[in-house]
Amino acid sequence: MQPVDQTRKILQYTSSGGWETSDARIIDEAPVELNVNGEPWLTFMCTPSYLEALGVGFLYNEGIIIQANEISAVRACDNGCQLDVWLNHTVTKPLHWRRTSGCTGGATATQEFNPPHAIMEKDFLPPDLILAGMDDLLRQQELYRSTRGVHCSMLTDGEGTSLLAEDIGRHNTLDKLAGRLLLENPRLKRRLVFTTGRISSEMLQKSARMGASAVISRTSPTALSARLADELGITVVGYARRTQFNVYTHAWRFQSEAISLDVNAEPACEFC
Repeated sequence: MQPVDQTRKILQYTSSGGWETSDARIIDEAPVELNVNGEPWLTFMCTPSYLEALGVGFLYNEGIIIQANEISAVRACDNGCQLDVWLNHTVTKPLHWRRTSGCTGGATATQEFNPPHAIMEKDFLPPDLILAGMDDLLRQQELYRSTRGVHCSMLTDGEGTSLLAEDIGRHNTLDKLAGRLLLENPRLKRRLVFTTGRISSEMLQKSARMGASAVISRTSPTALSARLADELGITVVGYARRTQFNVYTHAWRFQSEAISLDVNAEPACEFC
């Protein structure tokens, strides 16, 4: 497996007004070509970890595959520069890829989002579950602690079962989680997504594809992602900190009828 970080000699200007040399660990950024049924599709710019999950999850989030049993084989080459996914059926490569707001210039072929189902799970969320989940996410982000250069996302049920992914691109973290979800098939009593990245519309859509009833971030959602969450029945939480957080959509999951948000969701036009 290709290393996910490297050590580099740096020159540091210190608070005392002097210069010092030291060794710093910096995150690796690698181009990885995705081939589907032997045909080149696109190149990821990513952290070279969980590459098989990245490819499978990307195809799932793009609606190319729905179940793990559609995959005949998936293999990353030894140097991590190529990822081959073989399916047991033919697929047509999208003609056009749309650039996303991802940190590494991600791409999607999806023009209209059709989620597998609306998320209207009648499962109430104790505030402590959100605070503990974000604390758990931050505690497990090992690459961030050593390099300070990656995003981290977690899919969990809040009861001890979780999947984690780190990457230079926040969209890549959710593709890796989707791939791990299909390949590992963990038993999750509920599905909650925690992330260090901004909740854009693409992040919300990928979370919806995984069946998440709530998406929780250290930062903020966009207006479009909040409107999509209104329609899909997903609770969006932002600025989750040690003792507080903001709820943007579907606040009924926290205290039943005791809390409500008067949200008049208007039809959204992404380009208006």
